[in-house]
Amino acid sequence: MNQRFYLPILLFFTVITGFSPSKTGLFEQSADIGNPKLAGSAKYDASTKQYTLKGAGYNIWFERDEFQYLFNKMVGDFTVTADFEFVGTGKDPHRKVGWVVRESMADDASHLSAVLHGDGLSVLQWRVAKGKMMRDPEDEIFSKDKNFQTIQIERKGNNYTMRAAAKGAPLQEVGSHEMDNLNKEVMVGLFICSHNPAVLEEAKFSNVTISKGKK
Repeated sequence: MNQRFYLPILLFFTVITGFSPSKTGLFEQSADIGNPKLAGSAKYDASTKQYTLKGAGYNIWFERDEFQYLFNKMVGDFTVTADFEFVGTGKDPHRKVGWVVRESMADDASHLSAVLHGDGLSVLQWRVAKGKMMRDPEDEIFSKDKNFQTIQIERKGNNYTMRAAAKGAPLQEVGSHEMDNLNKEVMVGLFICSHNPAVLEEAKFSNVTISKGKK
């Protein structure tokens, strides 16, 4: 391809789709899942080792999702951990951040998410198969505690465990779930969803670690 045409095309693709193929900190890609009304973004500050995500989206629920996603493709066992902090008071108490493991970038993909809501509610939730409706309460495990700062997902085989901790406290298990339908290779990353299609929310992510286990 002629180089003088390459950069404009790349910029157009990034703006229109909310997709960035360039590496952001520990992560390979960022993208808007589900074509939300407002495009999201992901940035990394190497001096503070902090990530900033902005994203919109109606929700991560029912039979399809909309959110901003910063992710890697991973194979085998892993443990991912991060501290989360919303920026501002927010427009909807159900705005959400966390970790999400997905089978693909399709908006109706099977997934498992460890979620922290704007009102402090924390939950492990999942879509059992592509295109399936997420059900309440069959497809979620709620934490009895609220207002966590740290969220972790550990994968061992087909089992996924969510752990969470308040600031300065040790991690505690929220719940575990078997996801037999997810492939050995999955997408794993941070997300933000505004729970309001007309609003762009922002959050900071720090102390992000990605540990790989056996393949």
